[in-house]
Amino acid sequence: MWEGACRGESASAGTRRRIDTNSCQYMNHFMKKIRNLRMVALALLVSCSSIGHAAPDYNMIGKQFSEVLQNSHFSRERFSAALYAKFLDCYLQSIDPQHLYFTQEDADALHKKYGDSFGDYLLNRETVSLAQDLYGMYAQRALKHIAQAEEILHEYEKNPPAFDSDRTVPRTRRKLPRAKNEAELDQVWRDQVEDMMLTEVCRRENVARLAAEKGKPDPNANEPSPAAKILARLKRVRMEVQEADQEDMVSLLLNAVAHVYDPHSDYMGAREEKQFKDSIKASLVGIGAQLREDDDGSTKIEGIVKGGPADKNGQLKLGDHVVAVDTNGDDNWTDILFMSIDKVVNLIRGKKDVPVRLRVQSAESGDERIITIVRDEVPMSESLASARIVDLHERGPQGEERTYRLGILTLPSFYVDIDGGDVHCATDVRLILLRMLREKVQGLVIDLRSNGGGSLEEVRKMVGLFIGAGPVVQVKDARGQVERLTVSGKPRFPGELVVLTSKASASASEIFAAAMKDYGRAIIMGDATTFGKGTVQVPRSLADYMPFFSAREGSGLIKVTVQKFYRINGASTQLKGVSSDIELPTVTSGMQIGEAEMDHAMPYDAIAQAGSYVPSTHLASILPRLRELSAARVAKDGDLQNNVWYANYRRRLIKENSYSLNKDKRQAQIAELRDFKKKSDIDRKKRYEAMSKDDAEKLTIYRLKLSDLDSVELPLASKEDKDNFMREAKDPEEELEDSLDYPSNLDPVLRESLYVLRDMIDLR
Repeated sequence: MWEGACRGESASAGTRRRIDTNSCQYMNHFMKKIRNLRMVALALLVSCSSIGHAAPDYNMIGKQFSEVLQNSHFSRERFSAALYAKFLDCYLQSIDPQHLYFTQEDADALHKKYGDSFGDYLLNRETVSLAQDLYGMYAQRALKHIAQAEEILHEYEKNPPAFDSDRTVPRTRRKLPRAKNEAELDQVWRDQVEDMMLTEVCRRENVARLAAEKGKPDPNANEPSPAAKILARLKRVRMEVQEADQEDMVSLLLNAVAHVYDPHSDYMGAREEKQFKDSIKASLVGIGAQLREDDDGSTKIEGIVKGGPADKNGQLKLGDHVVAVDTNGDDNWTDILFMSIDKVVNLIRGKKDVPVRLRVQSAESGDERIITIVRDEVPMSESLASARIVDLHERGPQGEERTYRLGILTLPSFYVDIDGGDVHCATDVRLILLRMLREKVQGLVIDLRSNGGGSLEEVRKMVGLFIGAGPVVQVKDARGQVERLTVSGKPRFPGELVVLTSKASASASEIFAAAMKDYGRAIIMGDATTFGKGTVQVPRSLADYMPFFSAREGSGLIKVTVQKFYRINGASTQLKGVSSDIELPTVTSGMQIGEAEMDHAMPYDAIAQAGSYVPSTHLASILPRLRELSAARVAKDGDLQNNVWYANYRRRLIKENSYSLNKDKRQAQIAELRDFKKKSDIDRKKRYEAMSKDDAEKLTIYRLKLSDLDSVELPLASKEDKDNFMREAKDPEEELEDSLDYPSNLDPVLRESLYVLRDMIDLR
């Protein structure tokens, strides 16, 4: 993950800006972590230290947080005994989402003790005692079951299981009842450990089989035993449980309270607060290195950002292992073996132009050395708007040559510098559009797949680039008052538009897609619907609400839902999202993603439409023909048909919610996907060879990044463009796979959107 995911901001009352963001997800429990072999974080680090300041008064923070939440949240719901019970349930679910630590007996006992008084602890300035008591109970149970798992694994070292039973384990326990008592939970854990072992054994067998087929050495040949490897992962998990500090405990508690109001209201402690600004402005200060937890306890260098401080320094190498960090360059070293990635990146963080020292073991020789890197701005070009121009050369019905000049605009988020800096996505997009007009681009695909949102103000401006003057979105506050946000001026781009979305397109992305659809300005393509988040959050610094003489440093902030937004046709995107005009088979279509999947999501409703907009009817008139043409191509597209199979496969797994603990049955489950992939790879290789030849004749693609805006001639796009941001370490297991790049770097969904854009031009 990117370092500093779950971010927050500090803003005075006079300078607060409305921010529309996705919520931070609940704390992942350790079962997910030990199965994830690629726990990655980027040490792209922001200034952070609060050393030398008074410790935060978390008791007062809890009280002020509670007051602000009740008075500011859209619902205006007051604390009550009924809410207190929900607070406790939400806490237990957030800290134990897979129901592996607390039994139903535990939950009942906690409800008896805290169910009627949970919120009173916050209001009476006893937040710390409650946070410590609850976390202490969690840690006690977590450490007990980690020890239980370790004991079982030590036994497996001596006597590996036969994996010949007919038992199964759930794929996820999130919606299953808790174990009734400790005896029942002990069995759950025995099954979980057996599942971990079987998963690792099957993985190694399959990698060894693939290596033999490729005539290559087995990358796992010198690995420790499966049990030993899992034991190493558990050691890191144990440290994560034990190293939680007061800020961690209070954050867990306050977030449980906020999430009962809705899943996007959050508390962010000092560490998270200092990261939020970077997430929204797509800019970071740090060393520019990608980190991964390694099973030997160290932190491995998985990637180095090109042009970043570590890259310029030249001493840090891909594959190196960091074992200690000297945050301030003053010989105050911290051993980071088995420390969580979050804690490691917090140690590496610091201010611009301040050095950090790393004790590193060489990937090549194993020798230990000390590297000093001065923190600086890290280029984040992959997080900024970028584009390509595609010349599509075809022959018309009479054999005449035709050239369509099409654009692709990729926008990872609606970023902005909320401190008043010069970073604005709407400005960047406007400059790209101006260059596209100079290049006589006829139509544009705007790729918002996986765009999780950002600034409401930026999306308002960006809508204006395509519609000109008019209402963009409606927002309703807690009093029921509706405000129509409008934009003025003339449109910057008059050509045809396709907006690509996915289930992961949320918030500001949905505002943009909805406006384009309601105005009849663009065809929406992709997954059936977008994420379905129709709420607006405002970040408020709790320091502004603290008593005058209290310690304010490190108070953090509350990101609170204050409004719901609505399309100009009056419908909300909440829960329902924005539906596609042309639905395509995608890799995400079979996944359970969306607001409707989140606990405590706010309900859907609608308001009156904005009466001052006039939609175009042209696209509605040609949509049936566009669908017909697209459906014919999709039916013949091997990649998109593969997506259909994979989506159905994913849906079946979700419905069954079961993994076999029988090795033969498990391998049969794995073989189904492996055999499908092997067959599809053979087919893809043949098709891609033909497509590449065809593309060479029909396509000319130019790169248009922000750095290319003033170029006399735009450079040709290259295969390396997508990898231009970072140098990454090679994964030995991935090296065994037949990794096939999409011809011309056009994935099947994007390629189909270009064909639809061409059809739109023909039908104009």
